[in-house]
Amino acid sequence: MGGVSINELTTYRWSFEEDVTHYAEAGVQAIGVWRQKLADFGEEKGAELLKESGLAVSNLLWAGGFTGSDGRSHQESIEDAAEAIELASELGTDCLVVYSGGRGGHTQNHARRLLLGALKELAPVARDRGVYLAIEPMHVSCACDWTYLTDIDDTLEILDAVTGDQLKLVFDTYHLAQQADILDRLDELVSRTAIVHVGDCRTIAEGEQNRCLLGEGGIPLAEILSRYLAAGYQGYFDVELLGEDIELANYDQLVRESNDTCQQLLQTACL
Repeated sequence: MGGVSINELTTYRWSFEEDVTHYAEAGVQAIGVWRQKLADFGEEKGAELLKESGLAVSNLLWAGGFTGSDGRSHQESIEDAAEAIELASELGTDCLVVYSGGRGGHTQNHARRLLLGALKELAPVARDRGVYLAIEPMHVSCACDWTYLTDIDDTLEILDAVTGDQLKLVFDTYHLAQQADILDRLDELVSRTAIVHVGDCRTIAEGEQNRCLLGEGGIPLAEILSRYLAAGYQGYFDVELLGEDIELANYDQLVRESNDTCQQLLQTACL
């Protein structure tokens, strides 16, 4: 079974080394690794530091951009994703977060073809390395530069369109808990979820993601986590906080409080 993880996006200003050191000191079980921070530190050194720290890696962020929205060609994005799969395996995580890329000037159908073409090429590579490609849909107001997938049904169609079981879902409470009737659909989503990203907010997403401390917003975190556990979910709950309030926070305090709050939510959910 997984447990609580802290995502490196939460401590945006810290370096990879600071993240690993402070998370371990705070008693955090696992870390959501951001490839950019790891690359800045050095992948080989980073892998060694993680082993020394005792932190597990809950998920690796991110690969994708298959629609060309980040300036790379379709093939370059596929090659980068293959490298990310290899890195995920080396770090000991079975979860690589994937963003399709924004729709840009493509039609919806062409964007879908580009994504499916990439995933069908990458799925066998991921299977050989024991890694799930975890597709993350986002709230429509935040998605433009990252993904054209903003609806849970469209995302499930992508999962169903690729042979095998290497494609799963990222359930981000910030993005998906704001969709109508989502709580009623959790039972069907649990078995298809590779990782739960835990975030909270005071207001509906508008453009920039502006999350708040867990429990200070309006997302029904206790109910979501309880349903996931009750349905047999055994993966990680990765705390992902970002936005103006988070950037101004004392990171040591933020990590400890986020870890404690998420642990408490899980303990309550088990009662």
